[in-house]
Amino acid sequence: MTGPLRDQPRAELPRERLLNKGADALSASELIAIMLRVGFKGVNVVEVGEQIAKKYGSLTALSRASVEELQEIKGVGPAKAITLVAAFTLARKMAEELRPDSPLLDTPEAVANLMREDVRVRKVEAFQILLLNTRRRLIDVAKVADGTLDTLLVHPREVFQLAIAANAAAIVLLHNHPSGDPSPSEADIKVTRDLIRAGQLLKIEVLDHVIIGCATQERPKDYVSLRELGYFYS
Repeated sequence: MTGPLRDQPRAELPRERLLNKGADALSASELIAIMLRVGFKGVNVVEVGEQIAKKYGSLTALSRASVEELQEIKGVGPAKAITLVAAFTLARKMAEELRPDSPLLDTPEAVANLMREDVRVRKVEAFQILLLNTRRRLIDVAKVADGTLDTLLVHPREVFQLAIAANAAAIVLLHNHPSGDPSPSEADIKVTRDLIRAGQLLKIEVLDHVIIGCATQERPKDYVSLRELGYFYS
């Protein structure tokens, strides 16, 4: 769709297509265009939406963009950038509302499903712990540190102080790999083993360490479980 929108058939305009065919019929660039409302001289808003979608490559990448970063795109001022950031933030908050109360976290899949929306927008690694009761239900999620595990210090004292304060019977370790590949590094494995040993002394079980990345055609799962990989048995 090129040229001024006023020259396009009305039925093909994004808002009319949404009304007539439903939001699911629209492409990402068309949905972005609706939020932006107008383009700029010589470039219609759908073209701006297409440029944004192409620049970021995926909605996940776009959802990580800050207001300042979005304003670097020609035709996107403060108001449009704020609108986009607000839309993605609403989506994340909706995902949080859909979480069941005290979810049962007895599998790595359940952990990944609970935390996926939270971690996928992070640009750096964030090491978190999920605090569980004796029935493996969630008490709380606590962030311990930001940064790759080989450049941050994840001290057992900090981790288990949080667990003791929450009266947790067990914990699940979790962090993200912004690169998309959830395969554990040597540092990931070392941190896991150190925390397993500390938990054994304190009688607080470390159930798993789940690393979340991105799924690909060759790698359909976007997460790995270090327990499933066998690192909890050596």
